[in-house]
Amino acid sequence: MSRPISTYRVQLTPDFGFAQVAEIAGYLRDLGVSHVYLSPILQATPESRHGYDVTDHSRIREEFGGATGFREMAQQLAAHDLGIVVDIVPNHMNTVNAQFWSVLKDGPDSPYAKWFDIDWRDGKVALPVLGDDTEPVVDGDVLRYHEHAYPHPGHYRLVDWREGPGYRRFFDVSSLIGLRVEDPSVFFATHEVIFWLLDEGLVDGLRVDHPDGLADPRGYLQRLRERTGGAWTVVEKILIGPERLPRDWACDGTSGYEVLNRVNGLFVDPAGKEPLIRLFVDMTGQPAEYRPVMEQAKLDVLDLFFGAEIDRLARATAGDPAAVRELLAAMPVYRAYVVPGEPPPPESAEIVELAAESCSPAVRPLVREVLHGSPEAVVRFQQSCGPVMAKGVEDTALYRWFPLACLNEVGGEPDAFGTSVADFHAFCQEMPPYSMTTLSTHDTKRSEDVRARLSVLSEIPGEWAAQVEEWSAQVSFDPHLDHLAWQNLMAAWPISAERFTDYLLKAAREAKTAISWVHPDPSYERRLRSFAEAAVRLPIGGFTERIDPYAMSNSLGAKLVQLMMPGVPDVYQGNETTDFSLVDPDNRRPVTYPRKPETSWDSAKLLVTTQALRLRRRLGGAAPYLPLQAEGERAGHVIAFARTDPIPPSAESATVFGAEEGAEAERGGTAGLGGPESQGGRGAGVGTWPETSLSGAVRADAVVTVAGSGAETPAGTGTPEGWGVRASAGPGMGTPTGSGAGAPAGSGAEAPADSGVGTSAGWGVRAPAAPGAGMPAGPCGPGFRGAGDTDTHTHTWSETGSSALARTHATVGTMAGPEMGTPAGAGAGTPGSWGAGASAGPGQGTPASPGVGMSAGPGAETQGGSGVGAPAAPAEGMPAGSGGETSGGSGVGAPAGPGVGMPAGPGEGGSAEPGMGTAAGPGVEGSVGLGVGGGVEVGAGVRARAVVVATRLPVRLAATGWGATTLTLPPGTWRDLLTGGLYTGRIPLGHLLGQYPVSLLERHDL
Repeated sequence: MSRPISTYRVQLTPDFGFAQVAEIAGYLRDLGVSHVYLSPILQATPESRHGYDVTDHSRIREEFGGATGFREMAQQLAAHDLGIVVDIVPNHMNTVNAQFWSVLKDGPDSPYAKWFDIDWRDGKVALPVLGDDTEPVVDGDVLRYHEHAYPHPGHYRLVDWREGPGYRRFFDVSSLIGLRVEDPSVFFATHEVIFWLLDEGLVDGLRVDHPDGLADPRGYLQRLRERTGGAWTVVEKILIGPERLPRDWACDGTSGYEVLNRVNGLFVDPAGKEPLIRLFVDMTGQPAEYRPVMEQAKLDVLDLFFGAEIDRLARATAGDPAAVRELLAAMPVYRAYVVPGEPPPPESAEIVELAAESCSPAVRPLVREVLHGSPEAVVRFQQSCGPVMAKGVEDTALYRWFPLACLNEVGGEPDAFGTSVADFHAFCQEMPPYSMTTLSTHDTKRSEDVRARLSVLSEIPGEWAAQVEEWSAQVSFDPHLDHLAWQNLMAAWPISAERFTDYLLKAAREAKTAISWVHPDPSYERRLRSFAEAAVRLPIGGFTERIDPYAMSNSLGAKLVQLMMPGVPDVYQGNETTDFSLVDPDNRRPVTYPRKPETSWDSAKLLVTTQALRLRRRLGGAAPYLPLQAEGERAGHVIAFARTDPIPPSAESATVFGAEEGAEAERGGTAGLGGPESQGGRGAGVGTWPETSLSGAVRADAVVTVAGSGAETPAGTGTPEGWGVRASAGPGMGTPTGSGAGAPAGSGAEAPADSGVGTSAGWGVRAPAAPGAGMPAGPCGPGFRGAGDTDTHTHTWSETGSSALARTHATVGTMAGPEMGTPAGAGAGTPGSWGAGASAGPGQGTPASPGVGMSAGPGAETQGGSGVGAPAAPAEGMPAGSGGETSGGSGVGAPAGPGVGMPAGPGEGGSAEPGMGTAAGPGVEGSVGLGVGGGVEVGAGVRARAVVVATRLPVRLAATGWGATTLTLPPGTWRDLLTGGLYTGRIPLGHLLGQYPVSLLERHDL
């Protein structure tokens, strides 16, 4: 059973079933995806266009082709090397099904009574269907009311359709009844077909719909993983802000909304926040702050939809319904992850307690019940949070507060303008390697290309305000709706009056400020239609055409980043070319295959998508992520990163070893390896971290500290994510016996043979023990005194869990001093990228070619403008021109971004203590320490294989250009898959991005 590398979501309908999917197998294979991701396949109501209203879990849907059609489709897909992922719906099913009929007929005595989450009152369940004065009619054994049919007699009562039902439902949809899959018999009965498909190898993975509705999502996922044998599984979990998926959920990740919002934020200019909010407030009269609007929206939907749920939870907690309402409205997330009988996780308890602090004192007793009370109280509260968030935020607040509508997405926060590149890199380095990523789904509020156009408005708020004023002077309707209308009309252009009207009707009903689904107003709706018809006749297309070059840049950038970042990228049907769809059902319209480009934007997007997906297949899954950083005045307008070969299994848990007491490895912060107490203390750091924490950086088997005065490097020196390298303050730092990187001032980098800092098997910044030497002793031996003298020789070494390895080096001498300089291709401390070489005498640079080594003495600049261990040829070390001058107390020189060492982070400018390339005297200015980063050939089986470059804020770039901004590529020769150009070393971005606003590079010389 294979894990997907990428997926392609297909919305199955009665018009596009299994046979039609089989017909596009060749197209999808050529596109580059590894798996087809299908909407629900089990039998649903015959006319259903989405499939989430399952009626029979024992059958594959007949309208799609049934079991035979599925098998034939699977065979055709397999012949094209395509697997299948299916969407499953464990939380609910349609109320029209044989099992529920039995329950309505026989009540609690039905063998299916335990299938459903029912609130029995006097032995009956309430069914909210009555809508007029029509009387139900008895027809033999059936009671009929309009299109509804029920057993006669039965264990139910019919109530007004506006009342809540006597069962848990999906959100406010009374036709979808909650299932009790926590019961093993229900679990297996509702999954029997899915398990059969997995057992036969016809399905490889699962997407689980709405896990927050389940009584025990953790237990459900654990049972699912055990029964499926560990099949790839992601969950439709909406995470808000810094919230993360619980670590004890047995799944590979989420369906990707937290990724969508962060990628979208990369292309939003934070400077546009205040002027766009002012425009929104002026036009709508709404508050300038989002949070009060959100809180009121949740209170509104609680009153409008969730009376039955509030009453049921109040009974379970023996609480006041008003207090229940308050606490549910105050909850900021979809679930707090409390399990009955277990102590609440501290973060879950904090979320509930903080929410209660904003409520009245009457809520305090309720907090105890929902955290520590009965299983019914704890579970019922958990299951109620999600519907309130979904209806109150997604389906109400996001239609009321919309200064920039591209931010109004599922799981998004519309007052959070922009994602910084640094935050995005940090997010990617924490991502589960097989979590799904996406930009568009069947549930997004608008498609990725509509959002790409809207993002441009954050850069030109003044121009947008003037345009809106001009349009509004010609056509106006409802101040609460008009501004949303103009944003979506412009961004979805061209759009028919019918599609635009349908969107505005849904938006108005969801906003609930003038009309709603339960309170229609025919007069308002007629006037809305007239507004829509008049608005589409305005010359909207002129403005859209004006911003499209920048929207295209946003679109291609977002697509490339999403397809190449960590995770399993999904392409929603048709979005390999441009798609300007709005909220469902607009985004579920039929798609014609094969997709044929009609515009230059189409052609570019199809090219980017195809090349990225094909490259992902060549790279495989879980390739480590390495941030890259451009240099120069426009560096903030680019996001760049590399994907590398995966670390071999033997390196999945790297160890930092040592022997003495009192020091342990700590991650993050300022501690680094060795613990916070080791300054002036004793002991060697000991610790481990998993492959995902390495982010493709370094197998630090030999990062050590020794007894001594305990001077230390800054946090963030040596390895990514804040792992520092603690070291003794003897003459040398980071190696036993007080020698190693950090030799006495003016004497050059030196170390005893085979001692190193920051790399496996003791290979690090290596030099013979004699002062003034700049190259490894041991395997190389001293010698080679002449400038430019070279030697070719082979080193062998062994690593933990590995057999003997070998690498051949060409070594280049130095100008002065008794020993030789760094070998060609030197970096900072990895096998195959040998240590920071130095000239022998104080204050001297290295000769030979530019960038070999660094000067060891005080006050010297790097020769050729290069940094630590830069090679004779471009691109074999850290970026040229980034070494900088020496400065007292600094660490090993490196740029502020990925280079030799680690990504930008703590420790900029080096340590105030003796640096790791010099002793108590001057070091080389920079923020990156010894180790491995984006600018070096990575040791221990890790090497950069792909580089992604995308532009941000393209409107500004159109006026200023790239100037002298450059990006230094990792070692090797790189081919741009979009243009065919070959590149090495330090590249002007204006040259690299000359034809497209993005670049996708693959290592060409492997």
